[in-house]
Amino acid sequence: MASSTCLLHSSTLAPAFSPRELRRRLPPTQLDPRSIHRRAPGVSLAASSSAASPEVEKEASPSPAPPNESALSAVAESVKVLKAAAKTRQVPALEVLAALATIKKAKLDTSAFFETLGGTESPGRTWMLIFTAKGKLEKGSYFPVTAVQRFDAAGQRIENGVYLGPVGSLTFEGRLSWKKKMLAFVFERVRVKVGPLGPLEIGLGGDASREPSTKDPFFLWFYVDEEIAVAQGKGGGTAFWCRCKRVPA
Repeated sequence: MASSTCLLHSSTLAPAFSPRELRRRLPPTQLDPRSIHRRAPGVSLAASSSAASPEVEKEASPSPAPPNESALSAVAESVKVLKAAAKTRQVPALEVLAALATIKKAKLDTSAFFETLGGTESPGRTWMLIFTAKGKLEKGSYFPVTAVQRFDAAGQRIENGVYLGPVGSLTFEGRLSWKKKMLAFVFERVRVKVGPLGPLEIGLGGDASREPSTKDPFFLWFYVDEEIAVAQGKGGGTAFWCRCKRVPA
């Protein structure tokens, strides 16, 4: 279980990366203007949906041209908005939606995302869900309860939980796979905890040797740094998380 406090510092309400720093995070092939002409055009959190939404399928196609200086500056400002929203939960929803839209359009380099998201050793890192938005980002709201995801890059594991304080908790645990910017997962067991009673664990069956794929729930990640992360679910919904501490269950 994780605490409800984000690991945000007052100094990090400034953009995580300046436009120049964001540009340095792009791979060399994206910085070569000649590569623009060789690229093909670009392709809800309802992760339980059996089919990906049209918006998600577009994102799976080859990447378009890299963002320019203006776009990178807009991303830096949008990251600042999201960090303020995670810290205060007072930033208006329309501003959060606009920031999410800007980040999704930027097409940043994703090569370091998985390690940042899941750490370099087990049990990985935990992230608290802050805000969810529907479809084309026309509506969204702060998530009303404590929901925490744990991503373990080294162990290829995922845990998704909703925590209700002394009332109890509901957590799902399973395995994950990562390809480019897609994190697919399959849950293997569920744990239910009510009050002071120990958790009840229920196996969900399935083939434990099968690697998660696009046939399973997945997230497409658009931005990950040491404090916040932005992703879209298989059903088309978009959300952002902030890093949070782990505490004993």
